[in-house]
Amino acid sequence: MRTITHKWLILLFSLSLIVMLSGCQSKQSKSKNRTVTVVLDWTPNTNHTGMYVAKQKGYYKKYHLNVKFMQPPKDGAEQLVASGKAEFGVSAQDTFAGAIARKDPLPITTIAGIIQHNTSGIMSRKADGITSPKKMMGKRYSTWDLPIEQATIKQVVNDDHGNYKKLKLIPNNITDEVAALKSKQTDDIWVFYGWAGQNAKVKNFPINYFSFRSLNKVFDYYTPTLIGNNSFLKNNLQVAKDFMKATTKGYDYASNHPHQSADILMDQVPELKSNRKLVYASQTYLSKQYALGSKQWGKISATRWNGFYTWLNKNNLVSVKLKKDQGFTNKYLPK
Repeated sequence: MRTITHKWLILLFSLSLIVMLSGCQSKQSKSKNRTVTVVLDWTPNTNHTGMYVAKQKGYYKKYHLNVKFMQPPKDGAEQLVASGKAEFGVSAQDTFAGAIARKDPLPITTIAGIIQHNTSGIMSRKADGITSPKKMMGKRYSTWDLPIEQATIKQVVNDDHGNYKKLKLIPNNITDEVAALKSKQTDDIWVFYGWAGQNAKVKNFPINYFSFRSLNKVFDYYTPTLIGNNSFLKNNLQVAKDFMKATTKGYDYASNHPHQSADILMDQVPELKSNRKLVYASQTYLSKQYALGSKQWGKISATRWNGFYTWLNKNNLVSVKLKKDQGFTNKYLPK
């Protein structure tokens, strides 16, 4: 009887030990999960698909990351990331310049180019024949009244032997570029071809379009980009690298599976389903652009980065001169 009782005690002890160890492992596993926030630059769209793919397909989860997305405040993603209220954010090299070209630069760094080349340019009605910058003269251009934006337009118009002063600048409060052109609210407008250009195709609206990077290589800068909070990047090196491993995998998937990744984006952001045709068209276009001409998604060319910032310096578009290689790094990308 004593022998049986002794054996039962040993068995119970063993079971208790297993349960206890299991509980400890469970707590350790849970403690490894890290919540990080990504503040977007706009409402969710096909620029962001790779991150939504990484979330839904479990790429972030593999690295014990719980990634949350939020839309930006009025002052943009840069301020929120700099304040530490978000670990990562979506920015662009042109807007990012103002955040770091100051006496007290915001503590943020660009860690990846979401799209390898600048896909923006000028879109207009086909019938108006605005096929080059100089033909914008005498036409209404919708401006955001931003110094870098207007300097860019001035550069391309004057380089095309036109006169920037002959453009008719009107305020840009447009949310649907195709509708604005169709209703003759404006004559030409700065757009991102991956969305507005594809929208024109979906709606069968004839347009003319020319890209900035086709006119001057200095305008082949990075837009949009991923940025990170400097303190977070420094103190959480492995977390940052894991985030980028998963994000890279997400964009690689989106590059190779446009239709499926568009479905994932719409599943994660149901309000996009009302523009299903546009989402598919935009994703088909951008899937070829994410890593175009580069062996690795996200990698930033120092030559192109510095070329654009040198142009900003020369045109006095920043209050403090930007230094070579200032504001970006490729070290968080997977090797």
